[in-house]
Parts: sequence; C-alpha cells; structure tokens
Amino acid sequence: MKSINKYIIVAALATPLALTSCSDSFLEVTPPDKATVDEYFSSYDHIIEAMAATYNPMRQYDWNNSQYAPLTLCSDVMGDDVWPGGSGISDNQHLHKMFNFESTQNSSDALSGIWDQSFKGVRNANDVLRYIDNSKQSLTDAQYNTLSAEARTLRAFYYMQLWKFYGNIPFYMENLKAPYIAEQKQADEVYEAVISDLESAISLNALPMKRDDDNIGRISQAAAYMIYAEMVMYQNDEARYQKALSFMQQIINDTDNYDLNPDYAGIFLESGEWTKESIFEICYKDDNAVRAWGDGVVNAGGTIYPRLIGPAGGVPEDGVDNGWGFEPVREETYNMFAEGDSRRDATVYDARKASYTKRYQDTGLWLKKYLPYTENNKDQKADGDLNFNNNLRIYRFAETLLNAAELLVRTNGDQTKAQEYLNRVHHRAGLTDNRAATIDNIIDERHLEFVGEGKRYWDLVRTGKAASTLTPDAYGYRTNTWSESKKYLPIPLSEIDAAHGTLKQNNY
Repeated sequence: MKSINKYIIVAALATPLALTSCSDSFLEVTPPDKATVDEYFSSYDHIIEAMAATYNPMRQYDWNNSQYAPLTLCSDVMGDDVWPGGSGISDNQHLHKMFNFESTQNSSDALSGIWDQSFKGVRNANDVLRYIDNSKQSLTDAQYNTLSAEARTLRAFYYMQLWKFYGNIPFYMENLKAPYIAEQKQADEVYEAVISDLESAISLNALPMKRDDDNIGRISQAAAYMIYAEMVMYQNDEARYQKALSFMQQIINDTDNYDLNPDYAGIFLESGEWTKESIFEICYKDDNAVRAWGDGVVNAGGTIYPRLIGPAGGVPEDGVDNGWGFEPVREETYNMFAEGDSRRDATVYDARKASYTKRYQDTGLWLKKYLPYTENNKDQKADGDLNFNNNLRIYRFAETLLNAAELLVRTNGDQTKAQEYLNRVHHRAGLTDNRAATIDNIIDERHLEFVGEGKRYWDLVRTGKAASTLTPDAYGYRTNTWSESKKYLPIPLSEIDAAHGTLKQNNY
C-alpha cells in the first residue's frame, strides 16, 4: 500500500513552493494562478497539498541531488554491525569519516544531507502551520486540530534528526525572514522545546491511532507516541519515562490495530508493508514511478537505498539486482544470532558462495531487509537506480514492546509485564528460552531485532556503551574510539559560512 504517494503527486504545485532552502524568500514565489501563496493555501484541500510536501524531504534523505544520506545507513555506519563499503574510503567519504569518528566540516567529509533535508521538513511544517492558522475560519475544529497535530509531529520528527546528529542547531518555530539567521540552541534546549511542543500536539488527541487505507503513510497518533518515546529515552529524561511508558502501553493495548507480524522475514517484503506491525514507514513505490536523476529526484516514486547496499553486479540466480557495494554486514553480526533465531537469515543475505564483484570491506554478507531485488523496481518508468519500492521501516510494534519493557525496568514497574513484552519479541524469532527483563538483555534483544534499521548506534550512545563498544577493530578499518565529543557531528562549513559567524561549530 503506497497511498501517501498520491498526496505527493497532488502536491506537485506545493512542492516547488514549499521546498525552498532556508535562505530563499518564500514570498518571492507565486502559484501559476497569480494568487498569493497564503491565498492559495487557504482551503483544506490546498493545505493537504502543502502537508504532502512536508513528507517529501524525508523521502529524499536517500539522495537529494547532493548527497546519499539514508537515515538508517548514516546511523548504522557509526555502530558495530556494518562497514561503510563502496569502492574505497573516498567513495562517499562522509560515510567513512563518520564510521571512523573523524568527520570534519569540509564539504566532502561533512554529513550535509540530513541537515539539508531536515531543515526543509521543518520549513515546510512551519509553512503548513501558518496556513492553518491563517485559514482557521474556513476549517472545522476537527480539521484544524488534526492538521495542526500532524504538522507539529512532522516538525518534531525532523528536529529529532537534527538534534540527534548535530545537537546544537539553529532553532525556530516560525520561518525566518531576511537575513535568515536563527539563534543556535544547545542540544538540551532543543530537546526541551521539541518535546514540549510534541506533548502539546499529542494532547490534542486529534490523530487516529492508525491511518486508514486512503491515508496510509501519514503520521498517526501511535507514530507521535513513538517519536516521543525515542526522544525521551535518548535524552535519558527520567521525569518523562512514565508518560512515554503510558504511550507505549496505549499502542500495545490497541490490539485491533497493532501486533507482531508472525513471520519476521515477511515484514520486509512489499506485502509486509503497513501490516499490524507497522507504525510508521517512509513510503516508496515502483508502480509507474517517475523519480529520475537531476530535477526529477523530487518526483514521487522509489528509493535508491537498495541500489546502494547490494553486491556489485548482483546475483541474478537469486533475483538480486546490481548494487554499489555499500553497507556490507560484518561477520560478527551474522555470527551473533543464536542457533534457530529466524532473524539471522531474514536479516543477512549470505552471498559468500556466489559470484559477484567484490568491493571495499567485502564480507559476502549483505543486508537482506533492503536488498535490491530485480522484482522491486520492475514497474518503474524513469530510472531503475532511484525507483525501488522498499518502504523504509521507521517504527515497528516490536520496538513498542521493547521500549515498554525497558521503561518498566527503569521505573521499577511491573517486572513480569516487562519480561512478557521482551519475550514476545524473543519468541517470535523462533527461540523458546525465556529472557529475564534486564537492561542488558533488552538492549541485546534490540540489537538482534533491528540490525540495519538505524537503532543500534543510538542505543549504544544513550546507554553509555558506545565508548567501550565502538573501538578500533581487528581489520584496521576503524582506528579511532568513540568518545563523548563524537556525539554531535560537525556542522557543514557551508552552514557556518551562511550564518555569518552566528553558528558555533561542535567540538567534535
């Protein structure tokens, strides 16, 4: 199910209006009918177009005509499950620099894609909120509250990425005017502002717990709960643990909408998109997809991520299309799964006996969850590289259970219930033993459950395990050790320059 794409297609007018950079004057652009921007976006239908444009930046983390920066890949190369790969250490150098904790502010080294796309998302969300407020008289109370909650939750999602990757960022809740300079807030200030606004959006109780088929891909109340829990747990904000736990339990208790998919491998098939396990996914499609190199990268369609992470030349006998060799899985990752754990073969494609072109850091092991199967871009109409139909899984019900288990332990809650939640995930993998609900066991279960889903690195940082885990390896690839100063990546130099000395660089 790919319903969000129909809204992005409808937003063809809204996108060029709303996807301008922070330094462009939004008011210099007028729609083709010569109405002012605010006049055009004054009806419910047109506000929906602008809302659709607010989802578009997250779809372009994978490639935005400037940098490959998929959320999961950029997170996981800093962890301990995969290598950066590619053709060598200069191939997408920003990934290799992040991997070895030696990023700089220079254009070839800095992670700019997440910065650029996230601020586009923030800007678009702010625009939508202005349109909503300007049009309040023409909207019903229900429409006003629902649109407001959706836009504010999307803004929180984008700010969360900026906060996690960069920490100390320019922050604003209303779009900037000339000279387009915003106050740089410290990471803790950003957290408090975003989480407070998200609490306010959630309290409206205006979003459905799960979207219906006509609105698949749009933010739900459950997705807002998951963003909230992720931020609170990453911040180690003990004062908010109980609220985050209550949100997790609301999802768990909503058995009509949410549950584990009995077949772990099936989660990552096209048929596994938006099942009861799905809470939020970034939607992609290959059906008549028209995403293309150049200006067409903003079109509705597929993703390039599978192309990035497949074996070069592909393995035709297994239906695996050509890849570019990024993100090979470490042998240690493959070997960490217990005998009988169904997640191993569902997570890792073992091509060690296959014939393909070996590239840098090759292990013969690839992330099966997003492998570039030929079947998954066969219906595209523009460019096969950019139009794989693999939705990017952001939040799954399994994470809700493990979040709840961890929060119960951390708040001295019902330990029996915590163990039940933990073992629901553990047993789904085909394992029959019972795990005690300890923090270490829960973090280990998250490790096994979410390989390649962008969770592991952040778990190591928030639990204080990064410095002892992210150390030089035996292969000579990672030569540096993570330290607290590596928590926030360097701000790209182009942004420092554009801010005319008002941005202070992170002490990386």
